[in-house]
Amino acid sequence: MNIRQIDGEILKKMFMQGNNLLYKNRDLVDSLNVFPVPDGDTGTNMALTFDSAIKEISKIEKPSIEEVTKKASKGSLMGARGNSGVILSQILRGFEKGCRGKEALSKKDFANALKEASNTAYKAVMKPIEGTILTIIRAASEKALEICDNDDTFVDFFYSVIEHIEAVLEKTPDMLAVLKQAGVVDAGGKGLIIILKGFWEVLSGKEVFESEKQHTTVSTENEVSHENIEFGYCTEFIIQGNKLDSEGFKSQIKGYGDSLLVVGDDDLVKVHVHTNNPGKVIELGLKIGELVDIKIDNMRHQHKNTLIQEENTPKDNKKYGFISVAMGEGLSNIFKDLNIDKVIEGGQTMNPSTEDILKAVNDINADNIFILPNNSNIILAANQAKELSEKNVVVIPCKSVPQGIASMLEFDPASDIDENIQKMTDILEDVKTVQITYSVRDSKFNDLTINKDDILGICDGDIMIVGDDVSSAALETLEKVIDDEHEILTIYYGEDITEEKATELSSQLEEKYPDLDIETYYGGQPLYYYIFSIE
Repeated sequence: MNIRQIDGEILKKMFMQGNNLLYKNRDLVDSLNVFPVPDGDTGTNMALTFDSAIKEISKIEKPSIEEVTKKASKGSLMGARGNSGVILSQILRGFEKGCRGKEALSKKDFANALKEASNTAYKAVMKPIEGTILTIIRAASEKALEICDNDDTFVDFFYSVIEHIEAVLEKTPDMLAVLKQAGVVDAGGKGLIIILKGFWEVLSGKEVFESEKQHTTVSTENEVSHENIEFGYCTEFIIQGNKLDSEGFKSQIKGYGDSLLVVGDDDLVKVHVHTNNPGKVIELGLKIGELVDIKIDNMRHQHKNTLIQEENTPKDNKKYGFISVAMGEGLSNIFKDLNIDKVIEGGQTMNPSTEDILKAVNDINADNIFILPNNSNIILAANQAKELSEKNVVVIPCKSVPQGIASMLEFDPASDIDENIQKMTDILEDVKTVQITYSVRDSKFNDLTINKDDILGICDGDIMIVGDDVSSAALETLEKVIDDEHEILTIYYGEDITEEKATELSSQLEEKYPDLDIETYYGGQPLYYYIFSIE
């Protein structure tokens, strides 16, 4: 197509198709995760982030350049999940800045907007690393600026940019050693290229299909008393799998409630239903695939609490409030016992969005609010929520549940906020985290040959042990990590480990390390058989 300028209508279609293409290829991007552990979710995080942008864009009836880019920036900012999603939201934020005041985009306008996108993304990351999505957006902007004055159509212009950044992507293993070790290119960079390919498809005249996810807003608020709510639990989740039958599943659960929405394709289905039996609906979902982003809200309880809160809103804030991110009933209860006000369900494979964290911040009536992300892939989203909040928010950069628990134990209500920040941050260096999980694919790491379903022993992000038995892998990994200076070992066992198994392992460790103070707790975390805290 001989397109020389992009207007708002074309740009809206470009975003929609970029979203569709990323959505269809999210598993491919997930598979490029450096570690072969079951939390390789770069593609899923980017898809959910971009999907939040599309939900805003899809509402526009008469799109302009400014409105499309503003909606994309706002939607992705609030929906950003994981580091890749936050960086993608910053790319869209910068792109919006570069498009301000434009009624249509020339190739030079588009190139300048990409440059602004690159600059904004780099500024958002404290220590930018080359060989990542940042490298790809920068390379795209540089190539675009280099060729934007050529007498080409937008189709040729985009083709040249994509051809260039695909070549750059192939070089990312030479820029980042961990990529070369794992034998993969950068996942975030691949995701960005897929989005831009979707843009190119629109410009080249490929038919654009409406998003298969159907961006439908379902109202869960009814102006009725809680006694009149027939189905009390608003239940939402996403099913991932192969050859999923969304219509068949819809037929299975339609008798369990109302406000039913089941949309998706053959490998991802989004489910929303109001029901009195959420467990049964979830059980049926588990029969056909893996569940992520599970959310169950008691609407009767919410309705009653809303009325109570309106009548009894406290006049004075408390001094401190706390938010933690954790997966598993046991870990959630542990944090609540440590006076955490809000535990956001999430962690590995299910990173909460900026909006999820911001909502938790807004729900807490406190002058100072501490956020414990407990995962390196959630810290950026937590900081983004901090920037969006008008409250005084502190993000403690804990990268694991043991670090979060240790940090919370350091909090002293008698100390001032600066002293608490210092103590809660300093303790992180004294905590080692060991995790026992399994491999989701064949891989190589640090000269270790890893096969799918092998048991992995990981310490602070490094794969230490590859084995075929959970308890043996745990013992071997701890043997490599524990030294004479350590005093405390805490065991958190997951949902796939029985109390008997955990007690047996604890007894072995007590015999092997008689000088250590060893405690065992039920964590209930999925995917990770054991999480060990060593101090």
